[in-house]
Amino acid sequence: MEIVQPARVEERPAIPYVGIRVVTPFRGMLAARDRLLTEARAGIKEAGIETVGYGFLRLHVIDMDGPMDLEAGYFTARPVHIAHSRLRSGSMAAGSYATMRYQDHARRANQALQDWARENGLVLDRMNVPEGDEFACRYEAFWTDPAVEPRKTRWTVELAILLAKSSVGRHDNCGSTYRATRERSRRRTDQHHLSLARQAPGDDDESGSDSERVAGAAN
Repeated sequence: MEIVQPARVEERPAIPYVGIRVVTPFRGMLAARDRLLTEARAGIKEAGIETVGYGFLRLHVIDMDGPMDLEAGYFTARPVHIAHSRLRSGSMAAGSYATMRYQDHARRANQALQDWARENGLVLDRMNVPEGDEFACRYEAFWTDPAVEPRKTRWTVELAILLAKSSVGRHDNCGSTYRATRERSRRRTDQHHLSLARQAPGDDDESGSDSERVAGAAN
């Protein structure tokens, strides 16, 4: 695993998107994600919606021994309404997120982020439900242009997990990195993610197993 941007807490505005949400078996989840992104991209193109970045995978409910409730799609430049049989508009909730960027070895990255949050006394906004481990907002965003770098192991991936309100007030324990990030974040709220190039990702094969993508979710 290569850490591109170390773990930190970041205040974020709501981020609009369009995506397709499904419940799918854990095994084969990444193939399902890629199919959903392809379908979403086609619907977005038909609707003429302006997108930002190269796609995301949102994990609503995680059960590595059963079905996964997930959503795949694209961030949009502004909130949109879309009439489509499967695509829906939504947003990543505004709030404080534990976040980091990495390349390769998603399992290690997920575990590292959650270990860091725990060590800093931060609480993830999640709960146990009959279906599994439910997150208020947890996603992976892809920020590498696949036309420039087709190898998915070299893509920069952003992990982001919304923190529980009980973590509010504990952020300063994370040090100056958080404080500086918070100030920058406030100044650029309306520009979050919008400076990145607007192009959809490709469909290249990805190394690693499904478990390497989401392991450590229940910590």
